[in-house]
Amino acid sequence: MSPDNDVIERSAREPAVFATLYDRHASSVFRYAAQRLGDHAADDVMSETFLVAFERRSAYDLTVVDARPWLLGIATRLMRKHVRLEATAWKGMIADLTAQIVPDLIDLAGARIDAHRLTQRLAKALRRLPEIDRDTLLLYAWGNLDYASIATAMEVPVGTVRSRLNRARRQLRRAAGIETLEQETDYGRTDTAPQHA
Repeated sequence: MSPDNDVIERSAREPAVFATLYDRHASSVFRYAAQRLGDHAADDVMSETFLVAFERRSAYDLTVVDARPWLLGIATRLMRKHVRLEATAWKGMIADLTAQIVPDLIDLAGARIDAHRLTQRLAKALRRLPEIDRDTLLLYAWGNLDYASIATAMEVPVGTVRSRLNRARRQLRRAAGIETLEQETDYGRTDTAPQHA
C-alpha cells in the first residue's frame, strides 16, 4: 500500500488515484466535522475538504507521509464558514469535549448540580476562546492529532501549538475554578515530529 504522499504525487499524472486518499481518510474527516457541526453539515465539509485537497494537491509537501493533518487543516478552515451551525451544536457536545480536554473535572465537581454548573462555565469559556485556540484544541480533542500533526494542519510551528493548547487549558481550568502549576502534557499521545519519507 502506497503512503499518502506517494498517492498525492501519482495523482498529478493519474487523477483517479486521488480516490485512494478519500478511501483512507474520509471517515476521519467526517467524524471530526460531525463532532463540531453535526452529521448533515459534516457531509458537506467532508466533500468540500476533498475537493479543495484535490485542487491543491500540487502544493502538498511531499516529504510528509501522512496527509490526515493536511486534510483536517483544510476541514478546519472550511468549518469556519459554518460558525453559526457550530454554535447551535455546542450544547450537546460540551460535556463530551470537557471530559476529553480537562480530565477528571466532572469527577472533581462531585454533585450533579456542581457538574451542571461546571459544564455551563466550561461551555462559556470554550465559546470565549479565540478561534485559533479553539480550532487547535478541537484538532487535539476530536481530530485526535498530536502536537506535530496539529502544527501541520494549522500551518504553524509546534511551539505555537503548545502555546495555544496551554493557553486554552489555562482558561478552562480557570473557568472550572482549578488553578494548577502542572506542566503541559500531551495526554496519552506521543509528541512526534511529522513523518517524513
